Amino acid sequence: VQLVESGGGLVQAGGSLRLSCAASGSISNIDTMAWYRQARGKQRDFVAIITNDGITNYDASVKGRFTVSRDNAKNTMSLQMNSLSPEDTAVYYCNAKNYYGVSVAWGQGTQVTVSS
Repeated sequence: VQLVESGGGLVQAGGSLRLSCAASGSISNIDTMAWYRQARGKQRDFVAIITNDGITNYDASVKGRFTVSRDNAKNTMSLQMNSLSPEDTAVYYCNAKNYYGVSVAWGQGTQVTVSS
């Protein structure tokens, strides 16, 4: 499985960005897809997850502001991010897990920078 993120960039506080993740390769191995983020000097943290059936879950820090979606026909996942704050500045990574919950792929990451 290969994952490629896109859509990062620089935005002012209060603004919005939409990230996308395109999957290719052994797509049939993928069950859940997720977003993680890593701020400079910090560990990689969970942001949001979506199952093959469209069930979602979010970290408390983004709930109500971020929305994860998935198009299984196009093998893509998106993250709509609204009301961004400087604390959301990080490299955002796409992740795919198999039906055993084991990670099978990570994207290369896309930088999101929110200015105050």
